[in-house]
Amino acid sequence: MKVIPAMDARTRRWRAALFLFMLAIGVSMASWVARTPAVRDALDVSTGSMGLVLFGLSIGSMAGVLVSGGLVRKHGGRPVIAAGAGLLVAGLLVIAGGAALEVSGGVFGGLALFGAGMGLAEVAFNIEGAAVERTLGRPVLPVLHGCFSLGTVVGALLGMGLTAVRFPVGWHLAAVAVAVAVAAVWTVRAVPAGTGREDAASGGGVAAGGGGLRAQLAVWSDRRLVLIGLIVLAMAFAEGSANDWLPLLMVDGHGTSATAGSLTFMLFAVAMTTGRFAGGPLLVRYGPAAVVRASALVAAVGVALVVFSSSALLAGAAVVLWGLGASLGFPVTVSAAGEGEGVRDASARVAAVSTAGYAAFLVGPPSLGFLADHVGLRAAMIVVLVLLGGAALITGALRRRAASPVAEVPSPQSDLV
Repeated sequence: MKVIPAMDARTRRWRAALFLFMLAIGVSMASWVARTPAVRDALDVSTGSMGLVLFGLSIGSMAGVLVSGGLVRKHGGRPVIAAGAGLLVAGLLVIAGGAALEVSGGVFGGLALFGAGMGLAEVAFNIEGAAVERTLGRPVLPVLHGCFSLGTVVGALLGMGLTAVRFPVGWHLAAVAVAVAVAAVWTVRAVPAGTGREDAASGGGVAAGGGGLRAQLAVWSDRRLVLIGLIVLAMAFAEGSANDWLPLLMVDGHGTSATAGSLTFMLFAVAMTTGRFAGGPLLVRYGPAAVVRASALVAAVGVALVVFSSSALLAGAAVVLWGLGASLGFPVTVSAAGEGEGVRDASARVAAVSTAGYAAFLVGPPSLGFLADHVGLRAAMIVVLVLLGGAALITGALRRRAASPVAEVPSPQSDLV
């Protein structure tokens, strides 16, 4: 029988800090999304012009995601999380100011800062979460991502309530920025120094080759990691497609009201949260390969019902299957990437898979809009269905490997200040 290590106070604080800040990121993201109509009205711009403003979030997010892994390997996770948190807070404050002053460029710049901070922090958080998993010998990343999902539910409800009472959007986002700053200070102090940092003195792996682009791409020479990357592409695409298109899919594809479309998205977010918090025991009992295979198939059934059902009620209910199925794909694949023969280059593998997942999450779903112009949004979602089916066929790559006794996790004597 496998003995699970006891959790000491340091590790408990480390894990709690990661949970808290992922919750804060989710609240801040959903707070912005919920107040998007109010910001558009404040700026007095067309939907097309608002799309250009929103492009700032995509630019910032991809920039943060692409550089985060290399920065963690060079400096460790803690300073990268601190930098990401600072950009998140600054971005929220700039968005709030831009909305209050009715300056589109200010909102665009704020979204770019916010996206960069989110990209930096979330890749670093995946590396930290994988390190905690190796310390504890049990799943942590599903609950970590569940905290983000829970934060989106809380933020959406808060945003809906404040919108109903016409609370100024600038003050709302400024208050969220203060809350994120408080959470960030505690988190940075609780995260141990040096997690994920690699250098030539530590031995082989990616570190020995330096932190350049060639070294960062070297991890993809592992066939297993390529298959894991394909799985995360499909699962993150399924999650991102719902985030980007689900309300409009229900309104345009099934003729529901805008309110019903928003409530359907809320149902999806609740299902995602439930799946991530409930997934740990399933992973322990059945293993990641079986769980992700079942998850991909469940999500595929949900997407198929949304696409092919003629009943708006059935399609709305099927969103629960879509959310439950998509919930564990990202965190479980990231966790699997952190396993292997030796953990010295684990941060490079986790960063590579995280980057692939976030790229699919952020960049992939908008491309469905171009396809939808020709075939309709419901038919465009068949792409998601095909990707989920393909992912279910290669989940054998997620079978656990025995880890090396070499530890990447900092010693209990590491500086926690």
